[in-house]
Parts: sequence; C-alpha cells; structure tokens
Amino acid sequence: MVSKLKEELRLDHAVIGDMIRAGSKVLDVGCGDGDLLEYLVINKETLASGVEINEEAIYSCVEKGLSVSHGDIDSGLKEYPDETFDYVIFNQTMQQVHRPKEAINEALRIGKRVIIGFPNFCHIKARFQIFFGGHVPITTSLPYSWHNTPNLHFLSIKDFRRFCREQKITIEKSVFLSSNRIIKFLPNNFALNAIFQISKI
Repeated sequence: MVSKLKEELRLDHAVIGDMIRAGSKVLDVGCGDGDLLEYLVINKETLASGVEINEEAIYSCVEKGLSVSHGDIDSGLKEYPDETFDYVIFNQTMQQVHRPKEAINEALRIGKRVIIGFPNFCHIKARFQIFFGGHVPITTSLPYSWHNTPNLHFLSIKDFRRFCREQKITIEKSVFLSSNRIIKFLPNNFALNAIFQISKI
C-alpha cells in the first residue's frame, strides 16, 4: 500500500486519524471502501479491521489489502470479547443503525474508546429549509430526498450530548466540521458534521 498524505484525506478522516494513537487496535464499523482504514494502517501503523455490509465495498477493501468482514452494524459486534479494540469507529453510519443505543453500548463494551461521526441535522441551512421551505432538508451532509435516504435517525450535536449525559458516557473529545474547516462557534447551528470520542465512566 502506498502512503497517503494527510492533505489528500477527507477532513473527517483527518480529524479521526488525529484522535487515534499510533499502533492501536482499531475496528471501523461500516467502513465503506476502506479509505479511512487504509490511512490508519499506513500512517498510524494501526492493527485495523472493518465491518461492512456492502459486498462491492468489501471487494474494494480487499483490493487495498485490508481485513474486512461482512456484517450488519446492528448485530455484527456481539461476537467480539470485551475490550478487544483500543478504538471502535462509527463514522457516518450511526444515523443508519436500527438500534443506535444498543450499538453504542456494544461498541463501548468491545472498545476502550469509541469515535462517532454523524451529520448534524440542526445545521442552520437545514432549519431554514424546514421553516421557510416546508420540506425535508437537503444539505451536503444530508444529500438525500425523503424517499431514498438510508438515514433512519436524525440527530443533532445537542441530542448526542444529552444522550451521553443520560447514559453516563464520557465525552473525551469533540470536533465540529463544515465542508472544509473546523467550526468552533455555535456548532449546533453551523457545523455540518460532528465527531465525538467517547468512553464509559
């Protein structure tokens, strides 16, 4: 595999890469075509594997020399013993999980830390489209129409923070993104995507 420069990465992948310690054992759940996994293996020297349901994406991962198993996010974590991984990653997949609470608890069981990235449904553009347009919003992080969206759950940064408080989950780090930069001011309004690193108290 050829080394991939950080400048070539998607911004969310670069942020996640910064959160992960070199040499860690990592599971990427819903890893897609493996771009993030490939970066972590090459540049962070991680022992990384993935879980993916799409067979074409799995073939893409195998072509890159990655270790990926075929599995469903809602049931694919039960086979792993406690604390098998240093990090479990859910990037742009949590909103598509049927039972997110159970999936997060399973991830916290098998991983010492969990990294979750998701589109922020309360971005100001989405709010304007609902209020003024009267229709389900379409943004760069939520690019689907109501009839073809894979998303089952629409959450905001505030929703996730509240969930963590209620479940006694520790938020260790959080980063909020627009399409090309980090957002620090009023992220629930202006961030398109959020990335949280969490652990269990």
